[in-house]
Amino acid sequence: MQSFISQLRKTAIKCATFCCPMLKMQATNALYTDLSGYYDLMCCDINYLQQSQGIIRLQQLFGNAGLQHLDLACGTGPHIRHFIDAGFQSQGLDLNQPMLTLARTRCPEAKFLLGDMCRFELAQPVDLITCFLYSIHYTGTLELLADCIARVYRALTPGGVFCFNAVDKTKICNLSAVSHSTYYQNARFDFASAWYYSGSGEQQALKLKISKTTKLEQEYWQDEHPMVAVSFTELAELLAPYFDIQILAHDYQRIQAWDQHAGNALFVCIKRD
Repeated sequence: MQSFISQLRKTAIKCATFCCPMLKMQATNALYTDLSGYYDLMCCDINYLQQSQGIIRLQQLFGNAGLQHLDLACGTGPHIRHFIDAGFQSQGLDLNQPMLTLARTRCPEAKFLLGDMCRFELAQPVDLITCFLYSIHYTGTLELLADCIARVYRALTPGGVFCFNAVDKTKICNLSAVSHSTYYQNARFDFASAWYYSGSGEQQALKLKISKTTKLEQEYWQDEHPMVAVSFTELAELLAPYFDIQILAHDYQRIQAWDQHAGNALFVCIKRD
């Protein structure tokens, strides 16, 4: 299980409020829109440079040497920043407009698209498509996951590469959870998350808790929202008609095969002609 933000992605989720004298009531149902300005703070424990460099090495090893890049669910663009600095011509796609506004500030050289990874189309194909931080699960259903894979295939040049990380539903431990805290502008932020899978079906849940505490008040958000549940066997079957597949250990510093036991892995998918 990765850190909280390694599982957290940019979707509007319902917020719950509780009766507490110090608790500020929330009226919105778009948590990540409200907190988009804090997103990079919440992600402070992620090594974006290491992740980006790891995928660039995989592109050099398995790809077609092209430099046209698309990042799905790009958020505020931290990965894209590193790809541009490495010489790529990058663009990003995300459903959240406030995130894209921040991404444009961070990466003015890049093109950003507001849209759904299950329905996107590109004017010109690219050589590398990435999807970091388990965002592939936000497709929501196996049918939509299949749609996303098909669109990625069509958006890639011959020999292009699709890289993403995923969680195997059969290896989720419902008792495991992770948390992270940090301070910013006289406030303490606490984040916690946990995967949950019932043991059957194509839905798993990501349980989220976020709190912001100051001397005067506490804001608290909580939600459980659905993500697609898929085993690595099922995922490989969805990818097989389009790609040659390498399933690697979830390690951005070393290239080694997935050990068949870990619950997460990196998928490197090379477009088949």
